[in-house]
Amino acid sequence: MHNLKGFHTFSIPVNAFAVEEITTIPQLIACYEKTKALEKPFLFIGEGSDILFTDNFLGTVAVNKILGKEYHEDANYHYLTVAGGENWHQLVEWCVDKGIGGLENLALIPGCVGSAPIQNIGAYGVEVKDFLDQVKVLDLETQQLTTLTNQECQFGYRESIFKHDLKHHYIIVEVTFKLPKVWVPQVAYGELAALPPELKTPKGIFDKVCEIRSNKLPNPKVEGNAGSFFKNPIVSKSVFSVLQDRYPQIPHYPQPDGTVKLAAGWLIDQCQLKGYQIGGAKVHPNQALVLVNIGNATAGEVVALARYVREKVLIKFGVALEPEVRFIGNNGEVDASALIS
Repeated sequence: MHNLKGFHTFSIPVNAFAVEEITTIPQLIACYEKTKALEKPFLFIGEGSDILFTDNFLGTVAVNKILGKEYHEDANYHYLTVAGGENWHQLVEWCVDKGIGGLENLALIPGCVGSAPIQNIGAYGVEVKDFLDQVKVLDLETQQLTTLTNQECQFGYRESIFKHDLKHHYIIVEVTFKLPKVWVPQVAYGELAALPPELKTPKGIFDKVCEIRSNKLPNPKVEGNAGSFFKNPIVSKSVFSVLQDRYPQIPHYPQPDGTVKLAAGWLIDQCQLKGYQIGGAKVHPNQALVLVNIGNATAGEVVALARYVREKVLIKFGVALEPEVRFIGNNGEVDASALIS
């Protein structure tokens, strides 16, 4: 058995049957075939920044270390084709250093490039789908590579085809980004709106986002965590109207389809749960959206804390929070929402 503590940012000491670091596609295929021959489950991860192992994993955990980056341009766009194992924040930083705008709002989001489309990661009014051109996917069963367009990825809020139809035995090996040369700053969200005009540049926004995230979010190397634990819930206009009557100051973000996105962190904070603790699992005292391992948490304690937070928000607001973090059990991903309901 291999300890997985160093392979996921919650740093909970669960075990796997085997762990293998993957640097090439042929190695990935061979690892999958070997695991399949042993009739063991197979899990492919990046930096483990969006997962919670709820138990020991009975199969092989393959860790994405496939690297590489290619750039070309035309009159209107920058094109970046990036291997799935590249670090996400380092990619954003590279773009900013090269004067390429678009991804700066997504600075300091942990994880790999290949994981970004799965969750359709987003922050400060920008989602990865806004600049994603296409994704190259490996079918481990057929060993065939397929390229999907942005539309074929079926992106939604923290959603994609990779969490549904392509959930099993499909691996993102490469992502191509299409970044317009006519750059438009996205600064309508939160503290970015207060930036002075001279800082509304890719570098200015990047620096501000890094500052905000560093101040609000705990370093997983110090306190184990997976970033935002819950999705920001989306409710109907009628539900929101009732909530706004009761809580006039409720933060809200109208959506194009008429629904309204709420701030999960604010809902949790209003339940006065900052600092609430079950065993070694704790609601972060500065950012209610983050659950942390203060050093000795078990997976069961994190799940129990998530369940408690969900229950309190549901009682107070009638809104059911859903985990953004993916839960991994003995044989693979399990229904996180069901586990904390």
